[in-house]
Amino acid sequence: MPRGWDRPLYILPFDHRGSFKRGLFGWSGPLDARQTAEIADAKMIIYEGFRAALAAGAPAAKAGILVDEQFGAAILRAAAGHGVTTACPAEKSGQEEFDFEYGEDFASHIAAFDPTFCKVLVRYNPEGDAALNRRQAGRLKRLSDHLAGTGRSRFMFELLVPPEKAQLDRLAGDRKAYDLQLRPHLMVEAIAQLQAAGVEPDLWKIEGLDRAEDCAAVVATARAGGRDTVGCIVLGRGEDDAKVREWLGIAARVPGFVGFAVGRTVFWDPLVDWKAGKATRQQAAERIAARYREFVDLFEEA
Repeated sequence: MPRGWDRPLYILPFDHRGSFKRGLFGWSGPLDARQTAEIADAKMIIYEGFRAALAAGAPAAKAGILVDEQFGAAILRAAAGHGVTTACPAEKSGQEEFDFEYGEDFASHIAAFDPTFCKVLVRYNPEGDAALNRRQAGRLKRLSDHLAGTGRSRFMFELLVPPEKAQLDRLAGDRKAYDLQLRPHLMVEAIAQLQAAGVEPDLWKIEGLDRAEDCAAVVATARAGGRDTVGCIVLGRGEDDAKVREWLGIAARVPGFVGFAVGRTVFWDPLVDWKAGKATRQQAAERIAARYREFVDLFEEA
């Protein structure tokens, strides 16, 4: 299977685990079977919204979902049965250091669901802890090699570049200045370092960027060295509607950015209202469908 993904792809991601448990339901500690089922049901509402968006005209060939095995196993199976592009995470949720959710059994869990993409979320600052970065890169190369060897699921890499204290100090603690002035260069350097370590994603999932030239630099690095069909998609990072629209509009005009993965901005408020009894299940799903379609239309038009 040739490496890369250069076709349009509009992902609705809801593989969040800790944020559902704590943020939506307010639970801590291990979950019992009832709590697990409640979270799974909430995620099913998101999938119902996704299906409603397709029924209303969102392009099925360009649409996809990202959901976890823990709370979304039934969704992954249903989506595969409908021919939907699927992605499933391999990382432990909420950790600063990447590691496999299922340890040495990671390969069998990928095989059990056979998603279109195996996804990882990785926090990697190239000017950060060198030993940490080496450990992460080693695990990620192992996954990269496994996926390339099986020739089935492709590799989706969600890259987050959190600021180091010294980097923020140079900017007087201004996170917006970090996003604009430092993060774009650091993302390019992180991609190059990971490639040099043998990590070869088909698709990079990238935090939104404020300038088209920074998007182009990310694509150029992702496609360096003959990786001509490797694609990039922009993620929403839980930002508000206006910021997500800005990021999507910028990325959509840059060749190599083939789509987006926007989750919480689409589904969080409808689920909060459903949980509080302010919206019915159908109303929540319809709002999710409408918001997802808005972002699809925005990217297509741009």
